[in-house]
Amino acid sequence: MSAVTNISTYRFAALTGLKDMREELTAFCKAWNLKGTILLSTEGINLFVAGEADAIDLLLNKLRQIPGLEALEPKVSISDKQPFNRMLVRVKKEIISFGMESIRPADYTSPKIAAAELKRWLDEGRPVTLLDTRNDYEVQLGTFKDALIPHINTFREFPDAVRKLSPALKDQPVVMFCTGGIRCEKAGPFMEQEGFKNIYQLDGGILKYFEECGGDHYDGECFVFDQRVGVDPGLRESNFAVCFACQAPLDTADQEDPRHVEGVSCPHCFKSAPERMAERISVLHAALAKATQPLPGALMLENRRPINIPAAYEGRTLLESLVGIFPQIPPEEWAARCAAGRFENYGGTGRDKDHIVRGGERVVQIFPPAIEPPVAADIRVLYEDEAILVIQKPAPLPMHPSGRFHRNTLQFILNQVYAPKYPRPVHRLDANTTGLVVFARTRHFCRLLQRQFLEGTVDKRYLVRALGHPLQDTFFSEAPISTEPDVMGTRLIDEIDGLPSRTDFQVIERGPDGTTLLEAKLGTGRTNQIRVHLWQLGLPVVGDPAYLSDHRIGEKQTLDPEAPPLQLQAWKLSFQHPLSGAVMAFETERPKWSI
Repeated sequence: MSAVTNISTYRFAALTGLKDMREELTAFCKAWNLKGTILLSTEGINLFVAGEADAIDLLLNKLRQIPGLEALEPKVSISDKQPFNRMLVRVKKEIISFGMESIRPADYTSPKIAAAELKRWLDEGRPVTLLDTRNDYEVQLGTFKDALIPHINTFREFPDAVRKLSPALKDQPVVMFCTGGIRCEKAGPFMEQEGFKNIYQLDGGILKYFEECGGDHYDGECFVFDQRVGVDPGLRESNFAVCFACQAPLDTADQEDPRHVEGVSCPHCFKSAPERMAERISVLHAALAKATQPLPGALMLENRRPINIPAAYEGRTLLESLVGIFPQIPPEEWAARCAAGRFENYGGTGRDKDHIVRGGERVVQIFPPAIEPPVAADIRVLYEDEAILVIQKPAPLPMHPSGRFHRNTLQFILNQVYAPKYPRPVHRLDANTTGLVVFARTRHFCRLLQRQFLEGTVDKRYLVRALGHPLQDTFFSEAPISTEPDVMGTRLIDEIDGLPSRTDFQVIERGPDGTTLLEAKLGTGRTNQIRVHLWQLGLPVVGDPAYLSDHRIGEKQTLDPEAPPLQLQAWKLSFQHPLSGAVMAFETERPKWSI
């Protein structure tokens, strides 16, 4: 194409049959290699289209055959290249979004003033207020001299901006303007509804004024909604670009600025990585608050929890398998659950106590509707990127479904916020333990991070207040910890079959109340490890409801939110980022009980 004809026009009219009209216009425009956007609505048509002059004429002839569009007249300009990338024909509720159903330009619009007449008024110095109805990013490129700018980001904000204008303007002549006039068709009647008595709209908008009057009384250029970005008073394409992120027009200096990343940011909207992180975290905290108010477990709902049958139980009955997998629950309780029909496969077929299981089989346990115990829900996001998520977990809050908790868990809550891409826990904290926990955004990143935990390259340090004063300032425990849960799901020291475990302790402060503040460094990651090791050493954790000071096991594992806290916090954590390889280090504020 040696030259491209650009047209823009709109018409408010009662249109019907929009779906068929859309399909017909789409096929026509593609056949004639036209590109741009056509918006169709029951209130009319709005379009920006470019192509060869003959094809544009054919399109206009076709549109003028539609009842209500017979008088359609476009604004025409010429460019050296096609300003649009593709052809879109869309059906929308409004051809210009305003959000006020009482405004119907097809039935009524405010009086129009011709471009030449407005120029004459301005030449004569007549008292008139020029009101720019466009968005701020459009105004940046240029506007009429001394025009009143409402400072809006979208046209839907215009009504509120009008209500903030000086009441004195209601009795004065006001001429409003926009790019081509379409916004004024709605802005004018609205202002009249608000009590403005002398409202005019510039017929054809800024582009018509440029065509007939040039640049008199106008500073700068006019923003247009295509790849030309702006046109000067001679309707020639400017050298401006537009920011993909904020729509701000960019001059040559802006385009050369290092903060201008095409398709991402510009000097007007550039944010540093910490600023972007803070904005994202603010959004996440709002979503977390919504997901926990009320707590998801506060609703009386049935719950389902899968049970994976280990290979070692191949050929046993379901009841035998349940008793073996969960020894902390009495066999008679499992028998009662089986008798109540609370087990089935993933297809919904029931499984009784005598069902012979296979290794790797998944059985679903059904829990009757119940309200779950309350938990702490002040979940704080400390860091997030495409690979990892670092959370400061409150307590009490179970990490995953267990015991009485199904939906009042950290995993369930995060799933609601991140659905459908659920974060995966890389490691775990006890329900009563506060502090740092890492999630991976994909299975791949989860495997890479878990490998670091298994290989012992992750530095995990906890703050813990223990009952009693140790003899040394530095000490450790290598007592092996049982692989299977005991009473109340606790783990115990098992010198014969237990897993190798090591925790190193460093005294931070010996308290006059007989307690000691310690830093605990994990060498392994066994369930309840710090609590079990300190309990075995005769230094139980303050506030522990399970590992009691008299070497008994308590009757409760998870604390109530109003109970005194377990004084154990995952304090510091450092690991290698699975994507960049950089060392990531995190540290929480010290809790009140540690100060």
